Amino acid sequence: MPYINVKVSSSLTDEKIEQIKTKLGKAITLFPGKTEAYLMVNIEDNCHLYFKGNNSLPSAFTEVAIFGTAKKDDLEKVTDEICTILKEEASVPPDRSYVKFEFSDKWGYNGFMF
Repeated sequence: MPYINVKVSSSLTDEKIEQIKTKLGKAITLFPGKTEAYLMVNIEDNCHLYFKGNNSLPSAFTEVAIFGTAKKDDLEKVTDEICTILKEEASVPPDRSYVKFEFSDKWGYNGFMF
């Protein structure tokens, strides 16, 4: 039950959005036991993001919510992969990108709780 919410300040084409979505689907597998099968992704472009007091360069904020927990090594791998994806597809420098992780054991789906 992973969910990835990406906000970028740059403007994205439909093709770029599709590329980000596809690459995030592969990146989620860096967490043991996680697959794209239950992944939900939201990608918002043209966000008014100010980083270090300005918006002179593209910036991004990504939230990753997963069922359960994760090891620090896996978090670092996913962070690196997300920063790489956003650099390649949205021209966001890695030093202007935050990735936030949230963990929960209370996820509902299709009328029931996991």
